[in-house]
Amino acid sequence: MKPEVYEKYSRQILFAEIGEGGQEKILNSSAVLVGCGALGTALAGLLVRSGLGKLRIIDRDFVELSNLQRQTLFDEADAHGALPKAIAAERHLRAINSDADVEGIVADLTPQNALELLSGFPLILDGTDNFQTRLLLNDAAVSLGIPWIYAAVVGSYGVTMTIRPSETACLACLLESGEPSGAYSLGNELTCDTAGVLGAAAGVIASIESSEAIKILSGRLDALHRRLISCDVWTGKFQSIRTEHNPSCRACVRREFRFLAGDAQPHITLCGRDSVQIHERGRQLNLDDLSRRLRGAGSAQVQSNDFLLRFCVSSYEVTVFSDGRAIIKGTKDPAVARSLYARYIGT
Repeated sequence: MKPEVYEKYSRQILFAEIGEGGQEKILNSSAVLVGCGALGTALAGLLVRSGLGKLRIIDRDFVELSNLQRQTLFDEADAHGALPKAIAAERHLRAINSDADVEGIVADLTPQNALELLSGFPLILDGTDNFQTRLLLNDAAVSLGIPWIYAAVVGSYGVTMTIRPSETACLACLLESGEPSGAYSLGNELTCDTAGVLGAAAGVIASIESSEAIKILSGRLDALHRRLISCDVWTGKFQSIRTEHNPSCRACVRREFRFLAGDAQPHITLCGRDSVQIHERGRQLNLDDLSRRLRGAGSAQVQSNDFLLRFCVSSYEVTVFSDGRAIIKGTKDPAVARSLYARYIGT
């Protein structure tokens, strides 16, 4: 190891459980992170600072002012410019550690692209905000035989668990076993948009997730805790729960990957903050042409950058991506969202 590299990571190398050999492995390793919100930004920052050689970040969303309270990689300029989170994160992480190979991909993880985007990495990291995507991650990871780390936060509470296919229970074992979902997860009824979220909770869970990732990347599999960890930073309650395989699990036992097959993925998904997301997979849009058309039609407040276009009509805000995907803010009614999409973007 070159002297300047050794100096850069010297305090981590001094930690006997990692040492110089473990640091070399981290520098030569890689991971893929899905979701770059509160959890994802904290996790990405920790791993890039630790010396991770390559990090791919996949995120479908853009930066808003309401993100800045907890999403630690972003600033006001990112929000005012409506930068995609993956792009803003890539820029900030490169400034933190210019030696790291950081790749931001603006995309929604779907059954059609999951294997392509996740293959080739020794570790998958969860920074997502919904259980449909997490179960898709679980299907993909089990199918590929790649370890992944589940994590979720809402309010002041969070959970995380490291999943190693064939070695530990998978997420489907926990969520689809007939046990009450609250024993293992945050449940499907709470979101950051309904219950709020503390940045401190995301920071604690991201720190635990990061430490588990470093164990895997440095080759210290013996140090993995093999438990689901939960904590509430407001009440100070921490729990460590032993998990077990579901002997009839449809994913890791029967290898029935219904989320990866697309059988459980809706065409339209509610994505929080009084919004509907519309998927138009395989459709490419010319955002410059769309911008000119909207301005010519008198649509007010058209804003665009290299990655997306945003415009407002009546009480609705529509954000369109070049792959045809759109987020319609101001309604939870898919029919209204579909109507607006057809009227202003086309069918």
